[in-house]
Amino acid sequence: MNIQWYPGHMHKAGKEIKDILPRVDLVIEVLDARIPFSSHNPLLADLRGAKPCIKVLSKSDLADPVITLQWQQYLEREQNVKTLAISTQEPERTKQLVGLCQSLAPERGAADKVVQVLIMGIPNVGKSTLINILAGRIIAKTGNEPAITKNQQRIDIGNGVALLDTPGMLWPNVENKNSGFRLAVTGAIKDTAISHDQIAYFAAEYLLEAYPAALQTRFQLETVPKDAEAFMCILGSKRGCLRAAGKIDTDKVAKILLTELRSGALGRISLETPAHMQRELAELELIHAEKAAKKLARKQKWRATV
Repeated sequence: MNIQWYPGHMHKAGKEIKDILPRVDLVIEVLDARIPFSSHNPLLADLRGAKPCIKVLSKSDLADPVITLQWQQYLEREQNVKTLAISTQEPERTKQLVGLCQSLAPERGAADKVVQVLIMGIPNVGKSTLINILAGRIIAKTGNEPAITKNQQRIDIGNGVALLDTPGMLWPNVENKNSGFRLAVTGAIKDTAISHDQIAYFAAEYLLEAYPAALQTRFQLETVPKDAEAFMCILGSKRGCLRAAGKIDTDKVAKILLTELRSGALGRISLETPAHMQRELAELELIHAEKAAKKLARKQKWRATV
């Protein structure tokens, strides 16, 4: 499953980011703490280059704290990268970003010049909320729908730091099918991109493996179902999502599960770990190698016939 979703303003944002990067001192990349790998845009990494970077793990109050710490330790292995886990529940922690920005661009502070910070992130990752907290007022429009910010803007947040905001930018093609599903589970991709039941079945399968107790507690299950299909049937029966002849309305059940997961009603849940990332990247490399081998074989076969 390759997800392709690339609105025109995102393409424009990519070009604007490339043009403005030479004039900024550092980059803040906002990631979803539940999916730091899947919410990281590889195009942004290429654009950023060697610029110092603060990777902000937003919505950390929804993520598993043990796994969030694993991600922070993993991400900070990269040179010139610092991390900060934040949530809307702890605005004072979010304001620590100002000091981190100053520490990563000390030459600007010494010259009494404003530190220019480019803030980037995919849609619906919490970037606008972060900006409003840092600015101390409503600057950026927020919402649960992806792709809210449409235009670039400059925000002076005081203490010698200015943010350059950009629209949330997805990459043209999400190759890793698991990353695509995780983006959909958290709401980073519009629900129209994949059917609700596909997203929910992926989420249920993962939760049954990684957080069975959370499902059992939240939905008052006597036992943990054997698979995602059994779980969805049980949930549908419990929540009255039935059609004629007692059949489960899978779309309604899917919406219930996704709403509960996204709101944090199931508890603090992370949808991936650094180990997941390494395994899936290795699998993706194998797929690329197989495609390259097949392409070469076709080319050689064609040459042999001419």
